[in-house]
Amino acid sequence: MAGYLRLRQVCLVASELEPAIADLADILGLAVCYRDGNVARYGLVNALLPIGPCFLEVVAPTRPGTAAGRYLERRRGDGGYMVIVDCDDIERRRRHMDEIAVRIANPIRHDGYTGLQLHPRDTGGAMLELNHTSSGESLEGPYYPAGPDWQKAIRGDVTSALLAAELQSPDPEALARRWSGILEWPVGRDARGEAEIALDLGRLRFVAATDGRGEGLAGLDIAVADRARLLAAARRRGRPVEGDQITLCGTRFRLVTAAGAPS
Repeated sequence: MAGYLRLRQVCLVASELEPAIADLADILGLAVCYRDGNVARYGLVNALLPIGPCFLEVVAPTRPGTAAGRYLERRRGDGGYMVIVDCDDIERRRRHMDEIAVRIANPIRHDGYTGLQLHPRDTGGAMLELNHTSSGESLEGPYYPAGPDWQKAIRGDVTSALLAAELQSPDPEALARRWSGILEWPVGRDARGEAEIALDLGRLRFVAATDGRGEGLAGLDIAVADRARLLAAARRRGRPVEGDQITLCGTRFRLVTAAGAPS
């Protein structure tokens, strides 16, 4: 697959890891595929859960003074932290960041994997990462951040796909244009008239901030195969449910029937 740009992973941040993972696993019907010990160098623990061919990650700080901990303080609690997009030509993307003066806050290299975590002051909205895994063109193929056997943890009987990430801002139009310039992808409109960037897989939607938490990654759209089971689990665990939306780990999850998922 040539020339792709795909919403592959979303990272949430929580003050405590295990309660957040328990909620996501039980309510969304997901399973943990990997815990990356390398994040300890950043003062974090994490876990990843596949949602179709994409991933939900949760990180939590283990010591004071971490970037994740400061983010929790700034946004006053758990919430969305990072949008992660995989691409075909990471070195061209690196050159583009130099051309538009977007700093790379954290370059990552492992065997067969390159990641570019961009400076949030240059992107706005949320942390944004671009990455590439060698031989990772297939959605069923290798994806380094999720570990060697992530495919075995896929569960699709309750939640089947990650469809969109929603970024809120006092000026969503300006934020959409900024991300469009970084990703070199056009801004369009969704059915509700909101600014969006429709990638090869997944969408990025830009909306006005109305919850008092300021700019950030505020919501996700997920394709749901068993809505009744999901809502029952959310209520059993005491998580907020409002219409087609639930709140987990400080993040709005909008439920879309599986029939509404892209083929």
